[in-house]
Amino acid sequence: MGAVRKTAVRREPEAATGFLGVSCSARGYEWRERLAPGAAKIATAISQQHDLPELLGRVLAARGVGLADVPVFLDPSIKALMPDPSSLVDMDKAAARIADAIEARAPVAIFGDYDVDGACSSALLSRFLAHHGTPSRIYIPDRIFEGYGPNVAALETLVRDGARLIVTVDCGTTSFDVLGKAKGLATDVVVIDHHQADERLPDVAALVNPNRQDDVSGQGHLCAAGVVFLVLVATSRELRRRGFYAKGVAEPSLLGDLDLAALATVADVVPLTGLNRAYVTRGLKVMRSRDNIGLRALVDAAGLTQPPTTYHLGYILGPRINAGGRIGDAGLGARLLTTTDEVEAQRIAGLLERLNKERKAVEQQMLEEAVAEADRMVSETPDLPLIVAGSETWHKGVVGLVASRLVERFGRPACIIAWEKEGGGGSLVGTGSLRSIAGVDIGGAVRAAVAAGHLVKGGGHAMAAGLTVARDKIDAVRAFLSAEVADSAKGARARSGLDIDGALSAAGVNDALINLIERAGPYGQGNPQPRFAFPAHRVRFAKIVGEKHVRCVLESGDGSRLEGVAFRAAGEALGDLLLNAAGMPLHVAGSLKRDSWGGREKIELTIEDAADPRVRS
Repeated sequence: MGAVRKTAVRREPEAATGFLGVSCSARGYEWRERLAPGAAKIATAISQQHDLPELLGRVLAARGVGLADVPVFLDPSIKALMPDPSSLVDMDKAAARIADAIEARAPVAIFGDYDVDGACSSALLSRFLAHHGTPSRIYIPDRIFEGYGPNVAALETLVRDGARLIVTVDCGTTSFDVLGKAKGLATDVVVIDHHQADERLPDVAALVNPNRQDDVSGQGHLCAAGVVFLVLVATSRELRRRGFYAKGVAEPSLLGDLDLAALATVADVVPLTGLNRAYVTRGLKVMRSRDNIGLRALVDAAGLTQPPTTYHLGYILGPRINAGGRIGDAGLGARLLTTTDEVEAQRIAGLLERLNKERKAVEQQMLEEAVAEADRMVSETPDLPLIVAGSETWHKGVVGLVASRLVERFGRPACIIAWEKEGGGGSLVGTGSLRSIAGVDIGGAVRAAVAAGHLVKGGGHAMAAGLTVARDKIDAVRAFLSAEVADSAKGARARSGLDIDGALSAAGVNDALINLIERAGPYGQGNPQPRFAFPAHRVRFAKIVGEKHVRCVLESGDGSRLEGVAFRAAGEALGDLLLNAAGMPLHVAGSLKRDSWGGREKIELTIEDAADPRVRS
């Protein structure tokens, strides 16, 4: 740790406007010190009381970690962070009903969503039932032809094929009418979900959702797979209480499936706080054992040769599982994660790899068109609270990805809509996906639009939502949603900037530093990766690589060098600044990570922003 202590983070003088004096960077941001002035004493106390380097104390304090919370934060265990599952409303009802099905060996149908969270949730429950000798079938609706959530035709088919219990995962909370009709199908329905809920709930045997308005468990940050894991803990406990495991069936090793909970948690971009930190930390360790045949095949197909990290879950593995639901067979991901056949796993993983490449091409074309449309909107209305764009030529399986890209580029919520003729003819109906920024509850706005009668259907959570809208309603929907988020979007954008954890030099970047930073992980939504500024580093080499990425070499005053890459920066102000630096010193900001390439391990800077020290604004 001694080497790390010597590279202690530098602070900016209070008189400077912006960290390092940067008030308007290449991306138009003011750089700010993440650690609030009042938290500096807490950072010092953390370092002293827990014998930690100053840098780590500052990173923890800047993320709101209290003095007493440090041990659990640095070592997030399932034992320390798991609540009593029964603290969730309807949990005991759900566990009892699933236990009934297991004891009776009654066929169970699992109705899941077509994204990573849905696939992992479905696989978790399916693997649990298989361990107990209970037959199950996973049904993932087709995104294009069936849309999100349960539908009557699918439920009727499942019952006709023998299902005696239907469990919906990552969907069902707002499916009032559909699940109401299921009451007459001679089967029970259990809903396990995490999306925002209205006061009105479907009439089902049990509905476990920590975001129910009457749920006070405090677990609303969980993704669906995280909730499913709690249901499995409760069900196993119920079976133990009934004496089921005394009859010759071994108790399941639930911790062995935490790789699925981790993948879903990261891919669904839920906050890495509380139990989610334990899911991801322990799940990554499970994944490194490569016991899940499907995940192992997916890792190999993607060409990963290093232990998986949250980056790999979110940007490498997650998109490949999602590719099936976006432009191919929606059930591929769930089948991959449940298969016990090596050959089948390799076949599905290869297919998902190909579909992911096709998805990238479709996304790029849509993104170019959407950016052009958004540029026009923002230039006409600079304070536009919400971007809404649509086209009859856009693929509705990719609208969410394009919406995310627009949020990154324009710093405001975005809604992307794919229009198509209803039933192959007649009036246009749009399938839209929305993404938001911190501080703007887009899911709440969509639910309000549904309640106001503007949408056919819609729902989601604070950062992401989906909707279905008739073409003749789009103007009203745009106006309604914009009004709903106007104040919060304005406030969020006023607070926007680039938070910096400290200033470093290329000479101070080494394995000891990375090991120190990793102690406060895993990083992601709600626990941001530490971002450091590298003052007055010269760009000695820069070029465009791959898909619009800019790779460069930064050099500090003492001649030490650090490799960096700015993703999707070519053609943008950031990329232009790096490519045209011609050896002049720049302030560069980004996050550090280990990278393996060609059998060589190195430390690389992911460049998020840069500024010319000579330019003051």
